[in-house]
Amino acid sequence: MQSQGLVQTVSLALTGARVDAAAAQLFPDYSRARITAWIREGRLTVDNQILKPKAKVFEGQVLVLTPGDEPQVNWGPQDIPVPVIYEDDDLIIVDKPVNTVVHPGAGNHDGTLVNGLMYRYPELAALPRAGIVHRIGKDTTGLLAVARSERAHKSLTEQLQDRSLGREYWCVALGNIRTPGKVEAPIGRHSSHRTRMAVTPGGRESLTYYRIEGRFDGATELTVTLATGRTHQIRVHMAHINHPLLGDPLYGGNRLLPMRLPEALRDAQQSLGRQALHAQRLKMQHPADGRDIEWSSPLPADLAELQAMLRAL
Repeated sequence: MQSQGLVQTVSLALTGARVDAAAAQLFPDYSRARITAWIREGRLTVDNQILKPKAKVFEGQVLVLTPGDEPQVNWGPQDIPVPVIYEDDDLIIVDKPVNTVVHPGAGNHDGTLVNGLMYRYPELAALPRAGIVHRIGKDTTGLLAVARSERAHKSLTEQLQDRSLGREYWCVALGNIRTPGKVEAPIGRHSSHRTRMAVTPGGRESLTYYRIEGRFDGATELTVTLATGRTHQIRVHMAHINHPLLGDPLYGGNRLLPMRLPEALRDAQQSLGRQALHAQRLKMQHPADGRDIEWSSPLPADLAELQAMLRAL
């Protein structure tokens, strides 16, 4: 049975946004790609008119979305443990474990970090995307900041936009990287593999900095800092410069290492089961008083074991 129409009104903050982008924020149960497809099918109207995805919307306009038949995702509360390491009236800092999805979406309709957060903090229901302003992938571990108040959501969004919110990652890349550097290359959806991102001329501006923490035979330990926050940015950028992350099944880092490498490293590549990537540090200004604050997260057991093995080679 087809879903009933969902109604939302465009806020001042979304004035001038593309209709597909605005609708993705106003109807967070659905991905932007799915909403764009529905716009093209005429399933979304703006003040009773069908528009193209790139058309602009303005404050006060009424969007009505009639979803197609598909499993509904659940952005509601669920009693799921959440590894919170800090909380106050404005912020929640989570140290996300491996194999945890941040929010519901296609293929993950519930049982996510957001579902658990909304159970523990019911006030998140009043915030866009339940306070989530940035994400890390299912198989990436580490720190995630969640806004708990409207002023925090505004502040964190602005800090992301002006690049003052510092996000530092630990990773291991394949190959021998000789000097620190940066990757500045636009990232967008892959033209043929829709679950992947890629460096593409029509993509969004993306900038990644990296510095070297350790060099090994066939692998390099890095600290990476994000200036922008695109989906899979570190994984895409490192693969783009021919140094994919060790263990990365999506961007080439899961290929067999050269047989001349130590057997322990080849075994680690095959047994890690995920990309060697961890969000180890967050820096920001507190939304309430502007003071500088910072959190760090130690490597989880599997990556700490990998690091120890590399450094013992």
